[in-house]
Amino acid sequence: MRATLILTASTIGLIAGSLSYAQAAGSSNDPDLKAIDTIVVIYAENRSFDNLYGNFPGADGLQNAASTALVQLDRDNKPLAELPPVWDGMTAKGIVPPVTQAQTEHLANRPFWVDDPAGFNLPLGTITHDLWHRFYQNQMQIDGGKNDKFVAYADAGAMVMGLWDGSKTAMWKVAQKYTLADNFFMGGFGGSFFNHQWLICACAPYYANADTNPAKPSIAVVEPDGVTLKIADNSPKSALDGVPKFVGDGNLTPDFYAVNTMQPPYQPSGNPPAAGADPATADSAKPTTLPPQTEPTIGDLLSLKHIDWAWYAGAWQDVLDHGNKTPVPNFQYHHQPFNYYASFAPGTAARAAHLRDGGLGGAEFIKQIDAGTLPPVSFYKPQGDLNEHSGYADIQAGDKHIADVVAHLEKSRQWPHMLVVVTYDENGGLWDHVAPPKADRWGPGSRVPAIVISPYARRGFVDHTPMDTTSILRFITRRFELPTLHGITVRDNAVAASGEPPLGDLTSALDLTH
Repeated sequence: MRATLILTASTIGLIAGSLSYAQAAGSSNDPDLKAIDTIVVIYAENRSFDNLYGNFPGADGLQNAASTALVQLDRDNKPLAELPPVWDGMTAKGIVPPVTQAQTEHLANRPFWVDDPAGFNLPLGTITHDLWHRFYQNQMQIDGGKNDKFVAYADAGAMVMGLWDGSKTAMWKVAQKYTLADNFFMGGFGGSFFNHQWLICACAPYYANADTNPAKPSIAVVEPDGVTLKIADNSPKSALDGVPKFVGDGNLTPDFYAVNTMQPPYQPSGNPPAAGADPATADSAKPTTLPPQTEPTIGDLLSLKHIDWAWYAGAWQDVLDHGNKTPVPNFQYHHQPFNYYASFAPGTAARAAHLRDGGLGGAEFIKQIDAGTLPPVSFYKPQGDLNEHSGYADIQAGDKHIADVVAHLEKSRQWPHMLVVVTYDENGGLWDHVAPPKADRWGPGSRVPAIVISPYARRGFVDHTPMDTTSILRFITRRFELPTLHGITVRDNAVAASGEPPLGDLTSALDLTH
């Protein structure tokens, strides 16, 4: 039975339980750590490490990939003779000229360069096919760490093995200047919804009594191992024959944790209000509306210490005022994790104080940067067309935007005491060759890029320390002497029990001696 946590100071004190390894390793009374008084987290979308940084000098890249990870297995555990085509074509609908499904047939069973001049020769500004990036599929693709079934359990065929020459990007140059973490993993298996929750809560959201509520059809049908979706009888036997089919590929686990995309219970939400209901809410009768959550978040912990913080969402106010539009800003409702929590419901003081408009194209966030008025902790989520997500955004636009934000940060009067982390929420279903650390039921998932940017960052450095999304929370926790979120304690204990090295807290990327 799952207990409900009531958010009080005493409860949060209790959930600390035991210190994370990061807090045990050192105290934030250290004057060197106190030198950092502004933390900025920029959260982009859906790229594995190898997809963008697989040929970064000094990193654990493609040159280190074992042949067993390069060669993909079919669903019968035998190597594929070739990659299947990219089902429905490589480019998103409406892209001219398109790369059709027929043009992607008979690719060799290995990773390939999407932008190879002698191959598909697609520029970084191309919007390509979206891919499954879901909780159970991610685990099935990782295949216990072998990373050899990305193609077998994908809906995009060969696209999972596509790579880009990231040296053409602006953020590659930023990574060369500061620290690139090449052993950084997404906090949870699967997609954006779940990994945004791990960024702020280190928790799996819960839908109580889902089996007697509208969400019942979205309960996944899973094998006894708790990891594998039950394959449907009419599923194609081979990845060469088509996309796999499952008995029940839902958003909820059999014990009612929300692991795939659910909509916020408050506006802005992908589900409109019920007829005659409060217009600030989403219709709770919709099967994808998640009930308000009550777990403590990093925001709650910061507020208890009277430390200011903010979540800046690109296009937030514009969407509230005028509704969403595509292709710009293409606001993604499930990328706004605090909007799922009762603590930040419409009308609350906490919502008004901490859920802030990033502006169209990040203009409002950049104004705060330029004015030197960022709070001690800021999260920035670019609007949809600028987040690099396959299917509706390209790499180039998001990369240029984030590099521009970083340039503003470097010029800010707060810069001398700032730490910036630029990372990706998850891998977007894209292959990576490095096995994630073995830990708890929820993750970590596949490897993603992370860049640590600061006057205190090691220059021209590749940090091999094992980390995941919760490493960002570890740093915030250590710097401001906060209680440890329960999910971090569970993860650290699971990592230790698996005999894995402890997950870092970003300090390995820093030189705090100057």
